[in-house]
Amino acid sequence: MLFNSLDFFIFLPVVFILYWFVFYKKVQIQNFFILVASYVFYGLWDWRFLLLILASTLVDFFVGQAIYTSNSKKKRKKWLWTSVIFNIGLLGFFKYYNFFIDSWVDFLSVFGHDIKSIWTLQIILPVGISFYTFQTMSYSLDIYYKRLTPTKNFISFATFVSFFPQLVAGPIERASNLLSQITTKRVFNYIQCTDGLKLILWGLFKKVVIADSIAPIVDDIFANYNDYLASTLIMGVSLFSFQVYGDFSGYSDIAIGTAKLFGIELMSNFKFPNFSRNVAEYWQRWHVSLSTWFRHYVYIPLGGSRVSKLKSIRNIIIIFLVSGFWHGANWTFIVWGGIHAIFYIPVFLMGRNRIYMNTVVAENRWLPTLTEIAQILLTFFLVTFSRVFFRSQSITDAFGFLEQIYSNFYYETYLHPLGYRMIDYFILLGLFVLYEFRIRKDERAPFKFTSKSIRFIIYVLVVLGMLLFFDDSIDRSFIYFQF
Repeated sequence: MLFNSLDFFIFLPVVFILYWFVFYKKVQIQNFFILVASYVFYGLWDWRFLLLILASTLVDFFVGQAIYTSNSKKKRKKWLWTSVIFNIGLLGFFKYYNFFIDSWVDFLSVFGHDIKSIWTLQIILPVGISFYTFQTMSYSLDIYYKRLTPTKNFISFATFVSFFPQLVAGPIERASNLLSQITTKRVFNYIQCTDGLKLILWGLFKKVVIADSIAPIVDDIFANYNDYLASTLIMGVSLFSFQVYGDFSGYSDIAIGTAKLFGIELMSNFKFPNFSRNVAEYWQRWHVSLSTWFRHYVYIPLGGSRVSKLKSIRNIIIIFLVSGFWHGANWTFIVWGGIHAIFYIPVFLMGRNRIYMNTVVAENRWLPTLTEIAQILLTFFLVTFSRVFFRSQSITDAFGFLEQIYSNFYYETYLHPLGYRMIDYFILLGLFVLYEFRIRKDERAPFKFTSKSIRFIIYVLVVLGMLLFFDDSIDRSFIYFQF
């Protein structure tokens, strides 16, 4: 069930009404109802994969209890490895099995062993498996590191794992935030609900008007890159940067807004990364739940930046390569992660990786300085360059795309595959960037204007934009569902 589908707009009001007006008396009843609703939500994709969620839930629920009650460090570590091996094994089989088999066959072919693999399987990737396995693992890890006391209520824990607004594409929540809210009595809050509806509206706008509208252009250019000159290819990968941002941040906004309707506050996942002044700040603003997960559970346990410079660089490389591999079973994602490591390391060595943690661009000013503009453009260029690999189907395609830019560095007029005027898209993206710059200080309040008239005009424009750009003929699924 997609957030931008008719099914969801029937499902959500029904669940909302039953949640607040029928099952409101006890938090245990509310949790059980949300658990059932979440399983229905996920089961409409493929009910068989509900068994995987249930298995992951059962394992970490009992592992958490075992870790907490174990007296020896050896037993605690044994139980922790049970969680890690099970969840990574689950993820590895469904997401990476064929990748490893195909990579091994390709490796042997280098030495003249031209064999055809009989071991590859027709495996369907369960939606959201990369997200909920990491979420359940974080629960066991937090108990192991004595940051958390396990819950004894299985229904509450199962709700934490499968909470439908963030089940299939995050944010990847910590139990300290989400589970603590699930076990606490929720009271209907009108302001929280209206804030949630505003975030849903803004998320849908980013998905429908920004991401989906430019998707046919990006698809056409990447599928036929050999037919285009450099100007078109540069435009294509630049538009992909806007597409993937509108798509994924739009999903996160809808997820956060939907959770608000049920009295739950999820963590922010995007904090206007396109206005980042270096690559380090970019990763503090892009897919925040994943980057903080890797920092807490991989980077810091490896020693983080508290070790020597050489080991810190090693840790940075590991984090980005693992992050790339998390995104997909393709060497393109690993190279993408490696490129970001290369971009990040100089910032780290200069000691500039944390200088923008608590600030926004043009702090207390209407406009950025020329230096800030240059920093933003350079960061956008570096991130966009890496996305050639992120978007390409293979390493060969990625290098072919770049080689085509280098060898055909000329300008041409690009014609939209559906015949629309390209100037309209440039104007749209320009206005979108200006509007996001205006609201850059608070990612959870996209319509925070004191004037009711201005808010009303913006609401009307947003709705009209979605009606104008909605196209039922294109694939409306979210990009990060494949991860």
